[in-house]
Amino acid sequence: MHSRFQAPVTIESSESRLLAQIDLDRLPRHLAIIMDGNGRWAKKRRLPRIAGHRAGIRAVRQSVEACARLGVPYLTLYAFSVENWKRPHTETTLLMRLLREYLKKEISELNRQNIRLAVIGRIHELPNPVQRDLETALENTKQNTGLRLTLALNYGARAELVDAVRELVELARRNGDVVVDEPTLSSHLYTRDLPDPDLLIRTSGELRLSNFLLWQVAYSELWVTETLWPDFTQGHLFQAIIDYQKRERRYGGIGLG
Repeated sequence: MHSRFQAPVTIESSESRLLAQIDLDRLPRHLAIIMDGNGRWAKKRRLPRIAGHRAGIRAVRQSVEACARLGVPYLTLYAFSVENWKRPHTETTLLMRLLREYLKKEISELNRQNIRLAVIGRIHELPNPVQRDLETALENTKQNTGLRLTLALNYGARAELVDAVRELVELARRNGDVVVDEPTLSSHLYTRDLPDPDLLIRTSGELRLSNFLLWQVAYSELWVTETLWPDFTQGHLFQAIIDYQKRERRYGGIGLG
């Protein structure tokens, strides 16, 4: 006989059921995330925007731990775009402060989980204290051999392409000639030592790429959730991977007929 009274389903048991559905032999090699919705999360709660950004750090930990737990080799997070400098000075200053806090607090945990930190973007344009903390974090995790966590900071895909073309122009100036094809251009992108993302996740329900990895996601699978970034959990990431594994990936152009 079944009781009418059942214990509520816990987040842990729900995530465990999702985890059991994942084929660990067919994981995305590189997963990228556009972390969106911090401001709306704070607004819904009548909190300052920075409260949303601070809450978003918990979601970063959830995603990093989930990828490390599964054995995903590469995770790239869109942390700060070149366009973010247009926000109020107070907000960008607080964002840089939060970034520094994260870097200082998380190094020991990254090392415990064998995670190597990397960065892409125009890092030289970040405030000097941020650059120093980044250098420390990169140095302290460079020997780790597990998940490679890449933070896109002061990043824009168009800026990345401009910088790659500038490098090619300078190479041609020095050498007198240079072959320009897809492999050559790829080798001058910030992501030159990363595989292209297999799966791109975007939170908050927005259906746009927001100038993120435009070259690299040409054939990536997209997964969008209405969930705002601070509410994003390991369960959401597991569901994205489950949906990804149900798809038949096609790498060619769109056929007619």
